[in-house]
Amino acid sequence: MIEFLKNPKVNFIGARKVTYVISALLVLNGLFAVYKIASGKANMSLDFTGGVTVQVKFVKPVSIDQMRGILTKHSLNMGIQGIGDPSANTFILRMGLKEVKDENGASKLVELLKQETGDSGMTVLEENLIGPLVSAQLKQKAVYAIAWALVGILVYIWVRFKFKFAIIATIATFHDVLTLLGVMVMFNKEIDILVLTALLTIAGYSLTDTVVVFDRIRENMKHILKTPFEQLVNNSLNEVLSRTIITSLTTMLVALSLFLFGGYVLHNFSLALVIGIVVGTYSSDLLAAPLLVDWENYERTHRAVIK
Repeated sequence: MIEFLKNPKVNFIGARKVTYVISALLVLNGLFAVYKIASGKANMSLDFTGGVTVQVKFVKPVSIDQMRGILTKHSLNMGIQGIGDPSANTFILRMGLKEVKDENGASKLVELLKQETGDSGMTVLEENLIGPLVSAQLKQKAVYAIAWALVGILVYIWVRFKFKFAIIATIATFHDVLTLLGVMVMFNKEIDILVLTALLTIAGYSLTDTVVVFDRIRENMKHILKTPFEQLVNNSLNEVLSRTIITSLTTMLVALSLFLFGGYVLHNFSLALVIGIVVGTYSSDLLAAPLLVDWENYERTHRAVIK
């Protein structure tokens, strides 16, 4: 591994009181996001709420701003996305169940667009319905996916290290998922299947980073017996700091490329990856490791009191 930094001496553990406060605020924001999602107040995609997607193509030139103006004029709250080159005059409209209202809701929308644009030759290329039952099942399976991922992390770390390592790694991963979800909801980003994919991806990324840190701590615990545990953990973090920076930067480069050049469809997914990489790196060094120190200090103090 390239030695990015020469003998770094960053006091990660000394800053843990500050990072605990930051993490507590991030988790509270995440819990508030969960409440908004559960109460139906978050910006959820049709995958989770149900509705209709209609892909239309105009004969006459129509801009996406013109389309938005028509929808605003008629108080229609729905998503709109241009497909391909602007000259293609092709759009996808996403209507929630509230906007559909009845089985002819999509047809009424098409007629409205024909009247407003004066384009009687407009055609419907594709129409898809996602019913409330399907969306409810997707939402339930999304929760199960995240829950099972956390359980898997707990078991894996428990087998590889110790139980307290497993608990702390699970806490750090749960912290990352809640933080990422909280930020996406706070900025009113649409939560869809791709964002869920990003959540699970970041959970795996954070776990990998945490395992590297824990592995170095475990190795140092075997060979450096007289060093105070807090100093040992701090030294371990500094020893893998170059690896952490290089891994985070190279992964961030890919995520930023997707964000800048991936187009509308990948926008929220890549944004979630960018935020998640930052949060995952932060939690491994500034949350998981300090929690391990405090847990170890508590155990040693408790053992001393018993003796």
